[in-house]
Amino acid sequence: MAIAFKNLGEREILALAISLEEEDGRVYADFAEKLRTDFPATAKVFECMRDEESEHRRRLIERYREQFGEHIPLIRRDDVKGFIKRRPVWLAGTLRIEAARKAAESMEIETRRFYEVAAQRTTDAKTRQLLDDLAETERQHEQLAGSLERENLTESARNQEADAQRRLFVLQVVQPGLAGLMDGSVSTLAPLFAAAFATHSSWDAFRVGLAASTGAGISMGFAEALSDDGSLSGRGHPLLRGVVCGLMTTIGGIGHTFPYLLGNFGLATTVAVGVVAVELAAISYIRYRYMDTPLLSAAFQVVVGGVLVFLAGILIGNS
Repeated sequence: MAIAFKNLGEREILALAISLEEEDGRVYADFAEKLRTDFPATAKVFECMRDEESEHRRRLIERYREQFGEHIPLIRRDDVKGFIKRRPVWLAGTLRIEAARKAAESMEIETRRFYEVAAQRTTDAKTRQLLDDLAETERQHEQLAGSLERENLTESARNQEADAQRRLFVLQVVQPGLAGLMDGSVSTLAPLFAAAFATHSSWDAFRVGLAASTGAGISMGFAEALSDDGSLSGRGHPLLRGVVCGLMTTIGGIGHTFPYLLGNFGLATTVAVGVVAVELAAISYIRYRYMDTPLLSAAFQVVVGGVLVFLAGILIGNS
């Protein structure tokens, strides 16, 4: 069971501080390793922060030996009440740069508060002075991280990391979302308009469109989530990709299905065709904006495919 911090003696406080600095240093090293390929300059920043934590640990060990000898008991953060529960870095398939920086900021705040409280509970003058000094260092660590970024993240490095971040966003979010939107917008056209022109009933067309959109969303979501785990492709967490792809597929089909809630069949069909035109234009723009496809080429490819599916649905419905 975890023990209350107030029940720790000076020996246990120093041992816990040593353990905390070691853990923080290893977390920063993990951040650096995971970011090294896509964000080398930021990885360098975390390596410098790891070195800072290593120096803190060295000073704490020296003080412990002076006061209590060579044996340092293993007291971890999980053994003491009051610490924030951290998710192990190694469990994360991918690490977003903003998440790493936010986690580092949270770690520095928690460590600073630990040293401030620990210093108040220490009676030995040298130990209290060391803990106060480390608290002040942690207080300034955010500024230090900023200066390290300015030193290591040159304008060129920042531009390179911005490009890398954009590529990851496209790979992990835009691509599965676009695939879902295209499938939902195009594949549901045939069953929706076939049902509409076969029955000339707005309510029947709506039910068919709703079923087709929901089914396509579930199917595409599972297909994307199960395609790969992202560890080798760099495409991010499969659950996120599956959710994005599934939702966008459903949205793509629901958009031109909702007009059939209108009671007038002719008006509903006219509005639905207008919504389809907007959807195809949006898909064309997304391909132009994020996939580096020329706008006219993207529009031609998407519109031709959409029109063919649309006409197939009408022909089948009128047959």
